[in-house]
Amino acid sequence: MDIRPQHVQLATALPKRLLDFFRKYPPPALTQGLSAAETHASAPPAASLDTPALASSTSSADPNAPTIETPSAALAERPYRNPFQPTKNFATGKWNSPVFGLRRQADIVKLAQKHGVVDLLPYTIKLPGEREKRRIERGLRVKGTGVGERVKGKAWERTLKGRLEERRNAMLAMPQMIEDWKQRGHGRGWKKWPK
Repeated sequence: MDIRPQHVQLATALPKRLLDFFRKYPPPALTQGLSAAETHASAPPAASLDTPALASSTSSADPNAPTIETPSAALAERPYRNPFQPTKNFATGKWNSPVFGLRRQADIVKLAQKHGVVDLLPYTIKLPGEREKRRIERGLRVKGTGVGERVKGKAWERTLKGRLEERRNAMLAMPQMIEDWKQRGHGRGWKKWPK
């Protein structure tokens, strides 16, 4: 892994919140792309990082004494867990919530975008352009706007077409109704006469 001066300057310019995030969850491109040999060769001193990780295997001389590995080797061996996504515990079959909720995800993405390191973040739906991409993939998710679908609407909206048609027919029949009304005595005995 090549550490250049501009990378060091970028790391010193980042706010503490982003540095803490990247320390706890290093970018997946960096941890997954390294082989075990590269990881051991480029491992920084253990004092500069958090506490060293314990290895799962023990030495053959003393079975109770655990061996200590460098943190970067431990990171390279374990699978990457996206802190923005829920994970399933296959032993119990239950789902664990994401480490960061949607509001905190949005805050971290905004901060990373401000400092130009948004490409180093793991996948989240709060990444820029993700909402538009999902809108294109899924379409406008409003019931009744698809092909062959109808919006239910209110009762007056559903019956409006029929009522307007009734009014139109009544207006077309109005001259005949006025003529009948005049012949039958201007309203006197109107109900007696058959329609």
